[in-house]
Amino acid sequence: MMLVYRPIRQRTQRLLLSFLLIAAWGTGSSHVHYSLPEEAKHGTFVGRIAQDLGLELVELVPRLFRVASKGRGDLLEVNLQNGILFVNSRIDREELCGRSAECSIHLEVIVDRPLQVFHVEVEVKDINDNPPVFSVSEQKLSIYESRPLDSRFPLEGASDADIGENAMLTYRLSPNDFFTLDIINKKDKGKFPVLVLRKLLDREENPQLQLLLTATDGGKPELTGFVTLLILVLDANDNAPLFDRSVYEVKMYENSANQTLVIWLNASDVDEGINKEIIYSFSSLVPPSTRRKFLMNESTGEIRVNDAIDFEDSNTYEIHVDVTDKGNPPMVGHCTVLVEILDENDNSPEVVVTSLALPVREDAQVGTVIALISVSDRDSGANGQVTCTLTPHVPFKLVSTFKNYYSMVLDSALDRESLENYEVVVTARDAGSPSLSATASVSVEVADVNDNAPAFAHPEYTVFVKENNPPGCHIFTVSARDADAQENALVSYSLVERRVGERALSSYVSVHAESGKVYALQPLDHEELELLQFQPRQPNPDWRYSASLRAGMHSSVHLEEAGILRAGPGGPDQQWPTVSSATPEPEAGEVSPPVGAGVNSNSWTFKYGPGNPKQSGPGELPDKFIIPGSPAIISIRQEPTNSQIDKSDFITFGKKEETKKKKKKKKGNKTQEKKEKGNSTTDNSDQ
Repeated sequence: MMLVYRPIRQRTQRLLLSFLLIAAWGTGSSHVHYSLPEEAKHGTFVGRIAQDLGLELVELVPRLFRVASKGRGDLLEVNLQNGILFVNSRIDREELCGRSAECSIHLEVIVDRPLQVFHVEVEVKDINDNPPVFSVSEQKLSIYESRPLDSRFPLEGASDADIGENAMLTYRLSPNDFFTLDIINKKDKGKFPVLVLRKLLDREENPQLQLLLTATDGGKPELTGFVTLLILVLDANDNAPLFDRSVYEVKMYENSANQTLVIWLNASDVDEGINKEIIYSFSSLVPPSTRRKFLMNESTGEIRVNDAIDFEDSNTYEIHVDVTDKGNPPMVGHCTVLVEILDENDNSPEVVVTSLALPVREDAQVGTVIALISVSDRDSGANGQVTCTLTPHVPFKLVSTFKNYYSMVLDSALDRESLENYEVVVTARDAGSPSLSATASVSVEVADVNDNAPAFAHPEYTVFVKENNPPGCHIFTVSARDADAQENALVSYSLVERRVGERALSSYVSVHAESGKVYALQPLDHEELELLQFQPRQPNPDWRYSASLRAGMHSSVHLEEAGILRAGPGGPDQQWPTVSSATPEPEAGEVSPPVGAGVNSNSWTFKYGPGNPKQSGPGELPDKFIIPGSPAIISIRQEPTNSQIDKSDFITFGKKEETKKKKKKKKGNKTQEKKEKGNSTTDNSDQ
């Protein structure tokens, strides 16, 4: 988001701006507090937000500095050139927070590289921008001329949308001979004006009176409102019905069923006959919304519930009640019923999840922020206190960043090959009794990184090929697999180049890069080459970690004319290879990894060093070798020249503890193995 700097305009004289800055910051959980008056002009300075959050101006754009807020997000804006938070559009405290004593705009400031979340609270202070208002421009009162002195007549007071001193009202009555003004202070309900009769009325002299009632608030400068009082003087009944109390206070729980009794009022009239009969009714001062909630029994004075009562909609009701006798003319008495609604735990918490960084790389660092979570509950007190938890046994945890705000962060290392997706459930539970809860699901996909080397199905292959094969003959196929996904799992094959005599290995064989098929490039001659050993490898083109992890596979190609399956009139003719295996001991030979393989290679090339006296004949060869650091053992079995057993088994691999068992094999078992191997090696063109 690119913000354009706008200069601060001059403030009006009647608008006094005061700013309070309380800031405390820390990595990922800073909380900064500002204050400003409502109705501040566009461009009004709020605070140096970048400086107060400990951010450098030059890093705001590269780190994608951005601001988010609930509700209207255009009230405040940040200039990225100087890091100043300023007013962007009109802020009306009454529109924003109603009559709430506290009013704040909560901002979430987010920067990347690394991801940090800061919380900024901007308190909106009230100014006296709303005058007192009466619901009507004229109030009519019908008063009998027979009413005694000190009779009291309640009036509808004014309301002020401001709060605090700006909403503290005083009343003044225009000068007259008949009435004075008295003020009733109702506990936590403000002041209410009452007319008090100070001089007896005479309808014949003054059939009506017109007075002016003025309401003034306590703001600076003070604002006023007016209403006309039209007094109609009636001639009749000389006693009005009276309630036993002028104000009734009732407490009841929300969600009470319809027809639940709220209060049973009692009024009486000292007159006789029809002038003593009374009727209860709601006053004309009662708004329609209250009339819908409650039902009045005009005969008994019972007030009952008539519609849903919700604490979250309104926690108090003020009901003005009239009682009228049946005299001619009728007389009226008045009372006020104040109903306080008590909260029940009838609202489940709400959970809002904002995903920020999905999918998550499997090599993500512990502490990486996955999502931002906010919870809320419309109830009050303990019913509105919410705690937030995650599904157990997942590699994530919740970190509280502010009241009812959390970050879901990585708590332990991920491995896509073990589990590639987590269904995490966020549970918000309130402290009510019984407790209510709500859940939200977060599907966290783990993105693959190239952290697995390819591996062959077998560490070594032995293949038998007849000499004089046609060029391009398919010898066998190797196969390797990679545990990673998509492009990280694509495998290609190549040969580890080396010299075979005076010629390069690649002049004899080749491997198809995609299929792993190995081909003989030219006819092989047993008399020229008895044993051809080579090492295919499978480099992953997207491998980015270490070439030392590249898997190797050691292959040996035996020519069938090399004495293994060769036979003549006198029986099989054994021709022992002179270079076939090695011992790790220096005086006997050397063992080394293949070209291009690292310390973790699973293949080795064995050869005898020059000048080794044990190389003179088959009888001089050691019978077994041990690979350092490996549980494997290589055994060489050698038979006399005229032996009739299958020589394809002249090198075997096994574990060290299996050595003694193999020595105890019977020659009859080996003869059976010879038959089975002879059948399986007759044609290897499709391997």
